[in-house]
Amino acid sequence: MKRELDPHQNHNLKPLPDSSVTGSSSTSRPKMCWEDEVQQDGGMDELLAVLGYQVKSSDMAEVAQKLELLDDLMCNGQGEGLTQLASETVHYNPSDLSTYLQSMLSELNPGCNFDSMVVPPQPSADSFLGESSSITSIDFTATTPNSNNKNNRTPQVFDESSSSDYDLKAIPGKALYTQPQTQTRNQIESPSSRDHKRLKPSTTGSNPDIFSFSASSIPGLTIPSSESTRPIVVVDSQENGIRLVHALLACAEAVQQNNLSVAEALVKQIGFLAVSQAGAMRKVATYFAEALARRIYRLYPQNPLDHSLSDILQMHFYETCPYLKFAHFTANQAILEAFEGKKRVHVIDFSMNQGMQWPALMQALALRPGGPPAFRLTGIGPPAPDNSDHLQEVGWKLAQLAETIHVEFEYRGFVANSLADLDASMLELRPSEIESVAVNSVFELHKLLARPGAIEKVLTVVKQMKPEIVTMVEQESNHNGSVFLDRFTESLHYYSTMFDSLEGSVSSEDKVMSEVYLGKQICNVVACEGVDRVERHESLSQWRTRMGSAGFTAVHLGSNAFKQASMLLALFAGGEGYRVEENNGCLMLGWHTRPLIATSAWQLANKSVVVAQ
Repeated sequence: MKRELDPHQNHNLKPLPDSSVTGSSSTSRPKMCWEDEVQQDGGMDELLAVLGYQVKSSDMAEVAQKLELLDDLMCNGQGEGLTQLASETVHYNPSDLSTYLQSMLSELNPGCNFDSMVVPPQPSADSFLGESSSITSIDFTATTPNSNNKNNRTPQVFDESSSSDYDLKAIPGKALYTQPQTQTRNQIESPSSRDHKRLKPSTTGSNPDIFSFSASSIPGLTIPSSESTRPIVVVDSQENGIRLVHALLACAEAVQQNNLSVAEALVKQIGFLAVSQAGAMRKVATYFAEALARRIYRLYPQNPLDHSLSDILQMHFYETCPYLKFAHFTANQAILEAFEGKKRVHVIDFSMNQGMQWPALMQALALRPGGPPAFRLTGIGPPAPDNSDHLQEVGWKLAQLAETIHVEFEYRGFVANSLADLDASMLELRPSEIESVAVNSVFELHKLLARPGAIEKVLTVVKQMKPEIVTMVEQESNHNGSVFLDRFTESLHYYSTMFDSLEGSVSSEDKVMSEVYLGKQICNVVACEGVDRVERHESLSQWRTRMGSAGFTAVHLGSNAFKQASMLLALFAGGEGYRVEENNGCLMLGWHTRPLIATSAWQLANKSVVVAQ
C-alpha cells in the first residue's frame, strides 16, 4: 500500500551543516553538506537547486516515494537499524538526492529491490513540486575507530559547542531511534507498524557524541512500558536552524537582485522552517519572514509612525528588560552631574513619550545637598491620532509628583511631527547665566536620517540652545547602510540577540508586547524604504563622527554611573547575561558580548563640563 507524501510534513531527513561531527575512518573522504555546489543541469528543479539538491522535475514523484520508503525503514527498522547508515561504501553526494536515497534504501535492506517498489509517476492534479524544497537528507558518515565490522559502527550527531552563543540557534528536539532490522515489505507498508515507535534512553553512554537523556524529559511523549532498552540517536535540529538562516539570507539576496520569483519561493520555505524551531529562533525568523514578504509583495505598513501604539509597546518593553531603564538612568546621571550647583535648570526632552525618565531625576534633585533647584521641563512629542493632549496629561502627573517632593516645577509640551520642525525661538530660552539647559534624546535622533539635512538642522538648533550637556541614547548597530543585504544581515544578528535576551522575562504579557515592539522595528528596517524607513540605527562610532562635525565634543560619563548601572542589572534575572562596558567615556549595555545600546554625552566644543568621578 503506497502512502502519498504530505508536502507539509516535516520529515526527519535533514542535511548536515558545516559544523557536523564525523568519526575517524581508515580512508579520507570529503564531507558532503547541503551547501555543496550544484552543477547546473537542464531540467533541474529550481527551488531545490537553490537549497543545494540536484533533482530533475521528472524525477520528483520517484524521489517522493523513495523518501516514504526510507521513512518507513528508519521508523520501523529492526536489528541494527540506523547503524547501517554509517557505511562508507554506499553513500554518495547527498545533493544527488535520487541516487543518494537509493543507496540508503539498499543498505538498510540489501535483499529488497526498491526499484520494483517505486510506483511509476501518475498524472495528477496535485503536484509535489510545490513543496519540493522541504525535502532534505541526512548523511551519517561516522565509524567506530579500528573496526572493520559494520555492526560496530556508531552513528554520530551534531556538536553544539561550535555554535556561537549569539548566532541563531535551533532548539534540540527530533529523535531517530533503532529497532530490530528484520522486516518485510508488508511491514514497511503497513500503517499499523507505526504504532510501535518507541524512545528509550541510550545504552551507549561511552560514546560522547551521542546525546543521551531520559525520554520523560521530552514534553508530550508517552512511552510504552518495555523491559528492554534500545540505543537511540538524537539528531540536533541545529541543521534546520542553519538552513533557516541561509534561507533568510538567500531570500534577502534575491530581493536585492530583484529576483522576486526566487524570493517568493524562499520566503515560503522560511515560514515552513521557522515552525520547526522554538523560542527566540522561531519568533525572530517569523518577524523577518513577514518583513521580507511585505517587501516582496509591496504590502508596506500602512502607518509606520503610529506613535500611540509605539508608546504602549514601549512601556511593556520598559518593564520587560533593562534597556530603557539603563538608558534613562545613565542619561539622568550625566544630567544630574552637569547641573551640580545650578539654581535653575531646564531639560528639553526630544523623546517625551510617557515621561517615564523624569520622576527619578526629580527625586534625585530633591535630595541634592543645599536643596533642589527650580526644575523646568519641555517635552516634545508627536501628535496623538485622536488629537488628545497626551503631553499635557504627562505634565500634570509630573507636577503632582513635584508638589509631593517639594520641587519647584514648570512644564510645557510641544507637539511636532518631526524634530526638524523645531526652532530655538519656540522654546522661550532664558540666558545661560540664569538657567542651565540640558538636551535629552533617547532612540530619536536616528529617525532624522530618513530626511536629507534634517539631522544637521536639529543639531544646529541644539547649538543655539547653548546646553550644558546633550545626552543621547541610540541602538548600537548599523541599520542604515546603502546595501540592502548588508543592512538585513546586521539587523538579523542584532534582533536575534535582542530576542534572545527577552527569553528570561518573568511576565509573559510584557514579553509578548516587547516582541511586537521589536517586530515593528524589524518590519520598518526590512520592508520600508525612503522617508518611511525611519529605523535608521547607526553605531556609536558613526555618531561620534557626526557630532564632532557638528561642533560637539564628548563628555566622559563618570565611573559612578558605571557602578550604579551595573547594580541596576542585578534586578533582571540577577544580571545574568547582561553586560555593561565603557567605551571611550560612553556606556554600552549588551547581551553577553554583543553591545545593543549606547549612552553618550556631549557638550559644545568651546565649553567645559566637569563630571564627577
